[in-house]
Amino acid sequence: MAQGLPGLIEPATSDGPATSAEHVARVRGLTKRFGDRTVLDEIDIEIARGEFVALLGRSGSGKSTLLRALAGLDRATDGEPDVSGTVSVAFQEPRLIPWKRVWANVALGLKAADPRAAAEKALAEVELTEQAGAWPLTLSGGEAQRASLARALVRDPDLLLLDEPFSALDALTRITMHRLVLDLWGRHRPGILLVTHDVDEALLLADRVLVLEDGRIGHESPVNLDRPRHRDHPELIELRATLLARLGVTPEGTA
Repeated sequence: MAQGLPGLIEPATSDGPATSAEHVARVRGLTKRFGDRTVLDEIDIEIARGEFVALLGRSGSGKSTLLRALAGLDRATDGEPDVSGTVSVAFQEPRLIPWKRVWANVALGLKAADPRAAAEKALAEVELTEQAGAWPLTLSGGEAQRASLARALVRDPDLLLLDEPFSALDALTRITMHRLVLDLWGRHRPGILLVTHDVDEALLLADRVLVLEDGRIGHESPVNLDRPRHRDHPELIELRATLLARLGVTPEGTA
């Protein structure tokens, strides 16, 4: 893996055999400690091929730690994650290299006959064709995140890990990015794990929402609604209340 390249995980097939044709990731008994503190406590998770999973949890609950373990960026854990196929990550910060053009950032480390052509095709998918030759510092926040997504998707990952990639965006840009991610997911069908603090974001995007509590998956809610979804749908209102309660948030209008 190309650790040290910002936001990039070199696409590489896992050393071991695929766990199942139906799953791109399977974790059993994953444990992570920082000194005397256990952050992840024998976590069990499965992500099916083409499934969109959201992971919620309070700050410091270990969400990003779990994502990094799945990405292979943190191997100091007990219980090795079993990931089948290629993995890409988009982080909260786009992590674009400022002295490389946008297309060159997308093609960074890409093993292809024509990396630039592959990068420009990926940029077209995220509607950044005109910015292919631009410098990263000239991009807006939303455009930079689109470039980050293009860099992840150009590797045609089996598992796409999203570490709060929309949290720094304004509300309107976030809505646009949600629609874009769903469109790209529909076309490429990777398994997705989205780490987020935003309950509404999780409910609008995911097939299944997990809540990380005390180092374990303390709650799981399937979201069996067609997309696009609307926040005022009765089932989403009920699920939102349940998830907020698990996160220790008192609903508005109550004591």
